[in-house]
Amino acid sequence: MSDTAYDLLRTVVRPLIARTGAPTPEAIRAAISQFRRLDSFTVSDDQAEQLAREIESQFDIHMTIGGVVQDEGFTEWYPAAKARIEPYYWDRYRMLMEERNFAPQVLATMDGVTDRITGLLEDPAKPGEWDRRGMVVGHVQSGKTANYTGLICKAADAGYKLIVVIAGIHNNLRNQTQQRIDEGFVGRDSGKAKKPYIGVSKFSSTRTPITLTNATSDFNSRIADAAGMDIGSLNVPLVLVIKKNMHTLRNLTEWLRAHNTGWTKSLVDYPMLLIDDEADNASINTSANPDEATKINQKIRELLNLFNRKCYVGYTATPFANIFIDPDTNDEMLKADLFPRNFIVTLDAPSNYFGASRIFQEETGGEFIRPITDNATHLPMSHKQPHVVTGLPDSLEEAVRAFVIARTLRVLRGQGARHTSMLVNASRFTAVQKQLRNLIHDYLNRLVRAVRHEASRPAVDALSNEHMRALHDTWVKEYQHLGHAWADVQEALLEGAAPIGVVEVNSGSAGTLAYDAHEETGLQVIAVGGFSLSRGLTLEGLTVSYFLRNSMMYDTLLQMGRWFGYRPGYEDLCRIWMPPETRGWYEHISESIEELRDELRRMERLKLTPEQFGLRVRAHPDTLIVTARNKMRTAQSVPMVIGLSNRFVETYALWSDAVRTEANRKAAVDFVDAVRTEKGHDGSSGQWSGRHRVWQDVDHALVERFIRSFRNNDRSLATQSDPVAAFIREVAKQGQDRWDVAIVGVSDGSSPRDPDLGVHCQRRTGVVEKEHKDLILVGTKSRVSSRGVEAIGLSEEELKVAKDEFTAGRKASDPSTQNIPDRAYRRVRKRPLLVIQPIHLTTEGDDTVSLTEKPLVTWGVSFPPAEGNPPTVEYAVARLWWQQYMGEDASDEELDGE
Repeated sequence: MSDTAYDLLRTVVRPLIARTGAPTPEAIRAAISQFRRLDSFTVSDDQAEQLAREIESQFDIHMTIGGVVQDEGFTEWYPAAKARIEPYYWDRYRMLMEERNFAPQVLATMDGVTDRITGLLEDPAKPGEWDRRGMVVGHVQSGKTANYTGLICKAADAGYKLIVVIAGIHNNLRNQTQQRIDEGFVGRDSGKAKKPYIGVSKFSSTRTPITLTNATSDFNSRIADAAGMDIGSLNVPLVLVIKKNMHTLRNLTEWLRAHNTGWTKSLVDYPMLLIDDEADNASINTSANPDEATKINQKIRELLNLFNRKCYVGYTATPFANIFIDPDTNDEMLKADLFPRNFIVTLDAPSNYFGASRIFQEETGGEFIRPITDNATHLPMSHKQPHVVTGLPDSLEEAVRAFVIARTLRVLRGQGARHTSMLVNASRFTAVQKQLRNLIHDYLNRLVRAVRHEASRPAVDALSNEHMRALHDTWVKEYQHLGHAWADVQEALLEGAAPIGVVEVNSGSAGTLAYDAHEETGLQVIAVGGFSLSRGLTLEGLTVSYFLRNSMMYDTLLQMGRWFGYRPGYEDLCRIWMPPETRGWYEHISESIEELRDELRRMERLKLTPEQFGLRVRAHPDTLIVTARNKMRTAQSVPMVIGLSNRFVETYALWSDAVRTEANRKAAVDFVDAVRTEKGHDGSSGQWSGRHRVWQDVDHALVERFIRSFRNNDRSLATQSDPVAAFIREVAKQGQDRWDVAIVGVSDGSSPRDPDLGVHCQRRTGVVEKEHKDLILVGTKSRVSSRGVEAIGLSEEELKVAKDEFTAGRKASDPSTQNIPDRAYRRVRKRPLLVIQPIHLTTEGDDTVSLTEKPLVTWGVSFPPAEGNPPTVEYAVARLWWQQYMGEDASDEELDGE
């Protein structure tokens, strides 16, 4: 297949089709057919149909504007000002995005979103002092850079003189960001001596912005001194892309002070826009001393304070830490902290985004996720820096083979000249990463040698080779259903496997991901690294990931998920290897992030402010995980004051010993007996709601007594008995004193029946931790309940209200409208719900084994929103618990690993 002819045909046809607005399938195929007659566009019938479907899918991509909360009294100035603003930089960028096949609806939405964000900045023409602080919340690998490049263009058109982009704490991310700003805003390749025109310059190059940083070098005071410019004298904007480093920030501030202030003034009087990419990383003041600020936080605030007209916009996909900043912090020297007090904007991902909801949702997650259960011998989850890797786990060899096959299938699909990457993130230590890189390199070489000698032979002969047989087995297991016969795969294996290289990517390695140097042939690479691969860096064409890390931290986990993004034409090839428990945390985190987004939309409708939004988020039970990291630096135990209103908590970590499991069974049975006694003879069995037994209007005191009698496992942190029971008592005072209670079961009669609780048990897989034999984790998702459990006991009218409220503002074609999350049901509940779930717990795999003699008992509580000012309660986070279960922090990696 000719990649060149195919790509050339697409380049010519797509812009023509775009001008028709909403093209029909027939119109797309007619346009392709017209150009196929020319010699330069010779493609096969199959290629022509593939291109037609590709263009169809692009025009079917849509994107919606997310939520916005903002401060009171501010008038968005940009709509009225557009008449006087020539959109020079934006028009260039928009045309570049069109040329690069951005879906028309996505580009239109980006235009609207960046209009809105620009309007939330201050008008650069406004005199006097002003200071705006905001945050934009995107998705990991969803196009935040494209969004803030658009914002930069519109801010420059409006009159911002200086634009500073702080682009992460590693050189590779800063360099990558500089390249994108060069293409989308500057229009020249800053990394080359003669700075050739690139990107937007093909549309116009009459007002090229100035940049004192380039694609290979950060800000340098000596070079900048030689340029020695007064910003006010420039007739084009100055843009700087710098690393998030205290020395760089200090040098830039001192240079600006030397060249743009003087004996008559102490502040720079030109409007400045500061964009803080990955704003939750290193920018936050995490100092244990409340009277001090961390160095980077201090230097960012000093840079802002040098200007009397400035805007700060933080971009992140994991906003929790930013929202936890105290909005009242106002140091005498450093002034206000970086809390986004003026606005918070959420960006909705386009419909073709390969994100957490697509990967980790219950219905289709198995399509992409593969478990790692065999790492203990060679790569234990926790290991020290001197660890010696004596071999590769079978699962990692399987992942490498899957990558070879996937790359070969891309060749067969005509995508052989596209970038294709594999990620291996299995240790934070560079010494271990180096060993892994070498072992993977050796294994890949063995595969390539086998392919080189055997692939040209008949299949029956070739498969006598152990490596060819292993490749074939991987193809059968992972990709056989995708339509290409093994004979075709075997024939293309050498072309697929031979170009693949293995590089180590960290602060101490020479390895690089030089995708731009391989634009014509594509870079085919297995990248082995740790934290350097975990923040902002894009791995082009990422197809297979092997992820073996034990952090529960929201930001760490989500940012390590480099597999999120866009996978046009090869999404079905993507595979992710990870431990079962890690998968569970991803599911939980993605749901919490979506809950936060929903909450922001709701608060926008109520016209609430960022500070009010921050108060809601800081009361979330997940603050136990998100914020304790910063407080654990010195304390042995940290009290966390949170709220449970409008939350669901459940026990997912259970004791495995007979004494405590029997005690919990007895607590559940005694509770049911107490409910029967309260409800009287007629209600003794409860109402049957499908497969569940349900009692309504139950006294809260009975529920509280059950919670206190249940032997909670320390690992199930949010279900600590004392704070949950205390919260039950407090909301009872506010009117939530009567409860719904459900014993949750299944209708399948083949499932064992709990003799005491009277329902057929749900089946769940369990994981017994090797280091903690008395601990069982329920399910591969660290979750017991199935979707819809919080709908139990709701009336038909309440169910309809929940669905209508959730789908309001969403397109009917949005898959989420067919899959209502439990949080939507929770909001319409009038009474809290206690669910008791007896489960039949087995090991995972084909030969399942029961882990306990009797069904285990778990519980969950759904608290509806409380009226007025909801109460909070205090949880305790022990340092020992943190060390055992939370894994390494990103800041630890910087100090100890890379």
